[in-house]
Amino acid sequence: MTWLLQILAGFAAQAAPLPPAAAPARSATAAVTKWPTREADFTVRDFRFQSGERLPSLRIHYTTLGRPQRDARGEISNAVMILHGTGGSGKQFLQPQFADELFGPGQPLDINRYWIILPDNIGHGGSSKPSDGLRTRFPAYDYDDMVEAQHQLLSKSFGIRQMRLIMGTSMGCMHSFVWGEKRPGFARALMPLACQPVEIAGLNRMWRQLLVDGIKADPAWAGGDYKTQPIQGLRTAASMLILAGAAPLNLQQSYPTREAATAQVRARMEASLAALEANDLLYQVDASRTYDPWPKLEAITAPVTWINSADDFINPRALDVPQRAIARMPNARFRMIAESAETRGHGTHTWAKFWKADLVDLLARTER
Repeated sequence: MTWLLQILAGFAAQAAPLPPAAAPARSATAAVTKWPTREADFTVRDFRFQSGERLPSLRIHYTTLGRPQRDARGEISNAVMILHGTGGSGKQFLQPQFADELFGPGQPLDINRYWIILPDNIGHGGSSKPSDGLRTRFPAYDYDDMVEAQHQLLSKSFGIRQMRLIMGTSMGCMHSFVWGEKRPGFARALMPLACQPVEIAGLNRMWRQLLVDGIKADPAWAGGDYKTQPIQGLRTAASMLILAGAAPLNLQQSYPTREAATAQVRARMEASLAALEANDLLYQVDASRTYDPWPKLEAITAPVTWINSADDFINPRALDVPQRAIARMPNARFRMIAESAETRGHGTHTWAKFWKADLVDLLARTER
């Protein structure tokens, strides 16, 4: 995928921006790790959503690496679940800036030691979603529904009673906090990356609402029963995603002239319009509407390492939420990654080199 498509796969900048035109292209013979993955589907029968709606059959697609290991009691002891952001899928974590830093021999999540589970959440990737055919008749899922589907995958399909680690980026970060509150003992450790444990309000809600309203204001949307994608509405949506994922210092360094910046953003826009699905995107963004772990933060008793980045438009450094939240979670630590020309704004969460040492520390302090 291009940078823009990776932006759209995780609220902007899940991967690096493309290099400036003057930079040499990556060698076509450069080694790319081929990870030994397994993909499958798990079907939940008669899934009931928080809204009261039901689906007779809910499909959850997932990718795994490594193998389960069992302790003396016969319980799976090495399962790690990594949760993607809005618009993404589990396979996004096979990108080099994430997988090559974490999954190889001797790395923090070495697949010879850990069983890595990468689900596609409801409405995403290969899992059930509006564009399968129901369109706006698809149940109005939210984050609680997504976490419940994850739990059914882990407990009913895999028979897991306790996870070694649950970590997530952006939307997956928020899911980590939901896990900590709803099932405090299910994970030995939690690592949320790039989010806040509060109701989505203020600027964060506003840019999301502009995205949603922009799609629905396009007459071609036709209440969700469009014959072709509502391009003008999607252009508004893609514009908001690009801005929300922007990393000012990195982009200034990569595109230092007016011509380079203009050419690049137009290329990103065109790639986006060729790939977006309007109803799926509306559902994905709207799923955050009920998220608010703030009132029950004290219920999160599992050890937590929470990481945000200073150049994140969606989670700005000036908010005092982390300081107040950490004081209410008995085993939580927080770190803000300093802004630099190398950080990627909101997408810093997928560049493991910036927080790899924090993960090593979390695993060490929760080792039995």
